[in-house]
Amino acid sequence: MTVIVEVINKNGYDVSASRWQIAVETVLRHHQINSTVEMSISVQEDDAIQRLNHQFRGNDAPTDVLSFPSGELGNLADLPDGFYLGDLAIALPYASAQAERHNHSLADTLTLLVVHGVLHLLGYDHDDEESQTIMWEEQAIILDELGVSASIVPALEDESDG
Repeated sequence: MTVIVEVINKNGYDVSASRWQIAVETVLRHHQINSTVEMSISVQEDDAIQRLNHQFRGNDAPTDVLSFPSGELGNLADLPDGFYLGDLAIALPYASAQAERHNHSLADTLTLLVVHGVLHLLGYDHDDEESQTIMWEEQAIILDELGVSASIVPALEDESDG
């Protein structure tokens, strides 16, 4: 498996692209994706995320992470080499404020957002209790493997619609 993650960070924030790469690879390995896949993670200001959230989800508020899947996935184990999974947009100021408010490290919070976003790219959602339970179980397993406590998930979900 090869994962090409392009981190678009025009604002020059200090982010760990290598940690995000590991998070993406862990999610994909957990889902037995063995092909070469590509995706991007865009680090944004809150106002940019708010515009995207309004444009694509009809929600005129900032959020922590937005996911933009590239399209129909089919069988995850049979993705063609070079498949483009999609894009994540992370509002770093929003995420930083969340981490500070709940006394979590920013690195762990950002790792959670990357994992959460990639799960959305793979078709997971949390729009009802059953789908949320499934997504949270997957998320917890992956976060544990990455050494991040899944206990930060409910606090973030209470504030975010992402």
